[in-house]
Amino acid sequence: MVLNWKSGGVLLGLVFFLAVLLVKPIGVSTQFVILDGVLWTAVDSSVVTQADDGVYTSTNAYLAKSDGKYAKSVANPLNYSFVFAIAMMLGGFLSAMARGGLSRDEKKMPALWRANFGSSVGTRFLATFAGGFIVLYGARLAGGCTSGHMMSGMMQTSLSGYIFAAGAFLAAVPTAMFLYRQED
Repeated sequence: MVLNWKSGGVLLGLVFFLAVLLVKPIGVSTQFVILDGVLWTAVDSSVVTQADDGVYTSTNAYLAKSDGKYAKSVANPLNYSFVFAIAMMLGGFLSAMARGGLSRDEKKMPALWRANFGSSVGTRFLATFAGGFIVLYGARLAGGCTSGHMMSGMMQTSLSGYIFAAGAFLAAVPTAMFLYRQED
C-alpha cells in the first residue's frame, strides 16, 4: 500500500487543487496558534471575548490581529482549517494502521542519523523538538508555513511562493549537506 513518489505527488496536487477549488488554499501553521489559544482559553476564559456586535477580540495582540480573525477561530475552533489539520494527523495514523502499523525498520533510528549524531534517543528527540520549534516559529514569523507559502502559493502562481520555495531549498540543501556529512 505504499505509493511511489510520482503517484503521491499527483494525488497531493489533486488534493491541493480540490481544496482551492472547493474551499480555500491549504495552510496549517496557524492552526497551532489556534490550538494554543483553545488550550489557553480553557484555563483563562477572558483571553478571547466577543463584543455585542459579534466581533471577536483578544487580550493577546497576536490573537486580536486581522480584525479578530484568530480570536474568532479560537472561540469557534471547529472550522475548516482546524478540522483539516486534525484530519491530516488522523489520516497519517489511519494510513499507517491500514498497512499493518510501522515495521521494525521504521521504528529504528535511521542509520544516517546514527552515523552523524550517535544512537542517543534523547538527542534525537531534542533535535527533533528544536527543529520543529524553529520551523514553526519561522512559519509564524513569515505569516504562513511551507504548505501555505510554497505549495499553495506556487499552485496559484504567486511570486512570493516561488521566492519562498527558492529560499527554502537554498537554505535546506546546504544545511542537510553540513549536518549529514557522513553516510550510513
